[in-house]
Amino acid sequence: MFRGSIVALVTPFRNGAVDERAFQALVEWHLEQGTDGFVPVGTTGESPTLSHAEHQRVIELCIEAVAGRAPVIAGTGSNSTDEAISLTRHAKKAGADAALVVTPYYNKPTQEGLFQHFKAIHDSVDLPLIIYNIPGRCVVDMTPETMARLARLPNIVGVKDATNDIVRPLVTRESCGADFCQLSGEDANVVAFLAHGGHGCISVTANVAPALCAALHDAWAAGRPDEALAIHRRLLPLHRALFCETNPGPVKFALARLGRCSPEVRLPLVMPSEASRAKIEAAIAAVGLLP
Repeated sequence: MFRGSIVALVTPFRNGAVDERAFQALVEWHLEQGTDGFVPVGTTGESPTLSHAEHQRVIELCIEAVAGRAPVIAGTGSNSTDEAISLTRHAKKAGADAALVVTPYYNKPTQEGLFQHFKAIHDSVDLPLIIYNIPGRCVVDMTPETMARLARLPNIVGVKDATNDIVRPLVTRESCGADFCQLSGEDANVVAFLAHGGHGCISVTANVAPALCAALHDAWAAGRPDEALAIHRRLLPLHRALFCETNPGPVKFALARLGRCSPEVRLPLVMPSEASRAKIEAAIAAVGLLP
């Protein structure tokens, strides 16, 4: 079971290329700060603008840097089933512990199309799969009924739920069972999600505040919900600021402000506006992250 604070890693760039040294330094920092798991090349990792070679290399860099100290859940989704299978095969070969597979974007498949897409990946690669359900980016929303069909397949083990529907984890538990891993994809609802049966969060905010995010999950797991909620309230300004523009522009700017990597993003994303940068600066100061 995957649980706790799992970071949706950024992919640092320098002069247009992947900054391998900065990326692996980020991984090591996260391990020191208590992060429970890693997701390279998800949306926050700018997977849409990475070449296949870069995509595969970033997964390999993450697995190498983690060195078995925490699980690595490689982003391998695509709106092409064949491409998703190919990326998932590479993740398996590289040594990933699981794959995070987003619902196909732009194609707008039916529920049966969603089922067949994930079943094809499942049947092609012997690797645990986590469904990434994010209607805001993909237009399609996998229903609990479709997810329950997929949960019967032995290697489909969980979901990253970015529906922002706080009732959904209750319904998913009812339809998929208590052993089906539920990870929030929305930092701002994480405590409510845990209270409704969730197991952790694949987090954007953890990029910037890994120790606080880990402490929140540790407090919840230890039966200290008031402490977890207090940390969550402290983090709320950061949750908001990191989504004042399209992710990962704000989070990369925040990391640059903390001296962790360049703020560089790839087109069609651009650097946050001056007004947004001021919001991000204020948030990281309010949370107490600046030296």
